[in-house]
Order: sequence, then C-alpha cells, then structure tokens
Amino acid sequence: MRFSTLVIVSLLALILASCASYRGTPGDSGVIVDTKGVDMSTYQQDVAECEALADEVPVVERAATGGAVGAVVGGAIGAIFGDPGQGAGTGAVSGTVEGANSGLSEADQVLKRCLQGRGYRVLN
Repeated sequence: MRFSTLVIVSLLALILASCASYRGTPGDSGVIVDTKGVDMSTYQQDVAECEALADEVPVVERAATGGAVGAVVGGAIGAIFGDPGQGAGTGAVSGTVEGANSGLSEADQVLKRCLQGRGYRVLN
C-alpha cells in the first residue's frame, strides 16, 4: 500500500473516530422524541444514560476492521486488473467508511431502543 494511501486511510479513521464519540449535550443526539407531558430533567438524564450505552458500540473498531478487509479485497481485485496498491487503497477507504457507517447506525438504534424501553415515543 502506498504511503499516501496509508495516510489518507489513517486520517479518515481518526475523523470517523472523533465523529463517533461526539454526541454533544443530552438531546443533541439527533433522536426526536415527543416530549409532551415528559419531565425534562428525567428525560435529559435518560438521554445521557442511553447515549452512554450507545457509546459502547465499537464504531472505531468496525471502521478499522472494514478498512483492513477492504484493503485485502481491493488489493486482490487490483491485482487482477494490474494495480494492487491502488485497489488496496480504494478498498481500505471504502471499507473504513462502510464499517464506520455500520457502527454509527447500530449506535443510533441502541439509543432509540433504549429511550423507547424507558417509555418515550421516538419519532424518527
């Protein structure tokens, strides 16, 4: 794998890791909940606790695994077409993105299910 490709993949993984770990303050999670008749202090505590559970989803590890698998597959396909280095780089980037997206999607589902389990009406 070329050095420039390795640098790009590493930077992409770092950016995704920072996005995965940031949720902001309780309520900035992107989840829309019907708060009519809800005690907001209890709600904010529940959101914080559910976000902590969602943070347990291994997003960074999934991104790294996706990048590694993508590099191997991309390198093999690239070897067939004459440029394994470019194939590995392309596969690494797309695998990293796919792995991170998978982890972020699961974390979002964990957050929503947690809030639903605590009796909130999640609207999105």
